[in-house]
Amino acid sequence: MKIVDIHTHGIGGYDTRTSDVSHILKIAELHGMHGTGEIALSVYPATIPIMRGNMELIRQAIAAQAASTVASTPDGQTAARIIGLHLEGPFVNPMKAGALNSLPFLDPDVSRLHELIDGYEDIIRIITVAPELPGAHQLIRAIVNKGIRVNMGHSDATYAEAEAGFHSGATGIAHMFNAMKGFHHREPGLAGFGLMNREVYVEIIGDPFHLHPETIRLVFAVKPADRIILVSDSVRNTHAFLQPEAVTDAHGKLLGGGLTLAEAYDYLVRTGLDKDSILKSITENPERYITP
Repeated sequence: MKIVDIHTHGIGGYDTRTSDVSHILKIAELHGMHGTGEIALSVYPATIPIMRGNMELIRQAIAAQAASTVASTPDGQTAARIIGLHLEGPFVNPMKAGALNSLPFLDPDVSRLHELIDGYEDIIRIITVAPELPGAHQLIRAIVNKGIRVNMGHSDATYAEAEAGFHSGATGIAHMFNAMKGFHHREPGLAGFGLMNREVYVEIIGDPFHLHPETIRLVFAVKPADRIILVSDSVRNTHAFLQPEAVTDAHGKLLGGGLTLAEAYDYLVRTGLDKDSILKSITENPERYITP
């Protein structure tokens, strides 16, 4: 049973913002060294030409792996297989940018979508969209019609707006509770919708910094076990393997996850969560979600 990480920007000094395909392959090697079997690489919002350049390098890395030119890591372990990519934007809400650069964010527009993804539909697995933005529902439907999953995220959506996004075809929520409207008893928001809808998949960053352990316990208590996906959301500065450390900027803003998925599994087991449920969230569930 392989570990599958469907939300990782990079690791160990490398990320998808590069012009060197060897950096993409190095990300796969480092994830493989830490127990991950498959990865979908997350592309940061940028101008459309830059994002297409990032996608092209990922395509080249997938081809290199398929040609068995990078079968294993230097110490003989198998590199994580790159199974596609995730576009985290640019059709998201600048009010909830989180650690993303909001300057290149775009209003949802189907023509801009085609400009961005044409020619790469076969390797794009997920696109994150803020469902409350004008034009988002048409955009979501256009993405789904391409056979690509839509996650709702980086969003100030109300519960009703999140529900409308789901009915337009969105099937997942990016990193629950982070970079979205906070849960309020009179307005549950996107997070509340993620908890209460039994069909929608939710991503959880399973480190000690993005979510309080009891918040993670709440998700596992409320959601069906087959709808939770643990993700690393690891970034270039994710280095502190086996010793959890918050990945932040100089002002203390979280930039990404601090653990690989195998390490997150160990951490969550230590908090007392059910082992089988956690295992599903890093193997069966992401595999099911990412499979076309």
